[in-house]
Amino acid sequence: MEVVSLSIGSTSDATNWLRSGGIEIVLLILGAVLFSRFATFIRDRVTGRIDAGFRGGDSLVRTEAAKHRHALAQVVTWVVLTVAYVLVAMEVLRRLGFQVTGLVAPAAVLGAALGFGAQRIVQDILAGFFLITERQYGFGDVVRIAVTGSSEHAEGTVEDVTLRITTLRNSDGEVITVPNGQIVKVTNLSKDWARAAIDVPVSSSADITTINELLHEVGTKAFADSRLNPLLLDEPTVMGVEDLTVDQMNIRMVARTLPGKQFEVGRELRVRVAAALRREGISREGIRETT
Repeated sequence: MEVVSLSIGSTSDATNWLRSGGIEIVLLILGAVLFSRFATFIRDRVTGRIDAGFRGGDSLVRTEAAKHRHALAQVVTWVVLTVAYVLVAMEVLRRLGFQVTGLVAPAAVLGAALGFGAQRIVQDILAGFFLITERQYGFGDVVRIAVTGSSEHAEGTVEDVTLRITTLRNSDGEVITVPNGQIVKVTNLSKDWARAAIDVPVSSSADITTINELLHEVGTKAFADSRLNPLLLDEPTVMGVEDLTVDQMNIRMVARTLPGKQFEVGRELRVRVAAALRREGISREGIRETT
């Protein structure tokens, strides 16, 4: 009879716990999941509205404010969800019988022990905070990042920014993830305006005046072109002789463009310059772009 009564008592206690603490735990976890979905939905609505304003506007590129707002929406969502998950975890532990206040001292010891291993994470978060607040780059920017311990730069379009990492997609479609704490230098290739620079190598015996006039004509026609004009901030200019050797000289032509459009403009200008040189029968060894 004692065994039966103990069994009944244990079942009763478990049922009571499920009715009180167990249901609360389930509701907390369910609430955290729903809140996560809601926060993600709000973030997507905000970023979608930013993108819709960009697509529906007259500008061909996102403004710096739009880039910053897009990145800020992603960061704020990440921070809010992190805080929510921590609070829910503490409440779940408390309902499981753990004294949260009693965990302060062990947590301090554990935090000190893990502090050395977590230095890089803290460094990443601090670096990400300054990246966002200083508006070094935002969503949609084309950047070149020098990373600690790597001889190759990470270059591509910014697809995601959090306090810990920056995600890029390069021209080959590859996704590059860079911890913010390992960023040494950032070169923003699409902030405010960009410049396409074309070096035209010709024989040192060529007539410089003729070539300058030819390049001026190419720049004027490019600026008047209905397809290129929206990408150019002003008419391309000829800077003159940039480099001189015994056999050849380089004449530089530059054009100020909208952010991120320097590559497209540079390719088009090289095609036009090559065609103009061919028509005039001017000897050349090739045309190369300088960055």
